[in-house]
Amino acid sequence: MKIQLLAFGAASEILSSTSELLFDNTISVAELKQHLISEFPNMARLSSFAVAINEEYANDNQEIQNNDVVAIIPPVSGG
Repeated sequence: MKIQLLAFGAASEILSSTSELLFDNTISVAELKQHLISEFPNMARLSSFAVAINEEYANDNQEIQNNDVVAIIPPVSGG
């Protein structure tokens, strides 16, 4: 299974040039989060991050399908 990965803000700095991920089977959003933290330990520095699949926010139980576009959205602070 192949997914396109988009990262924004601090997540884009951590994931740098990673734009595609390959998995043997479909995975859930929670499994993707664990994978990212495992492969990119600095992702754990983010207090939390949201995931969107095909431009819609996804919950941790949602399954990611082949060729989905997945966006990693870190917390936003403002003033």
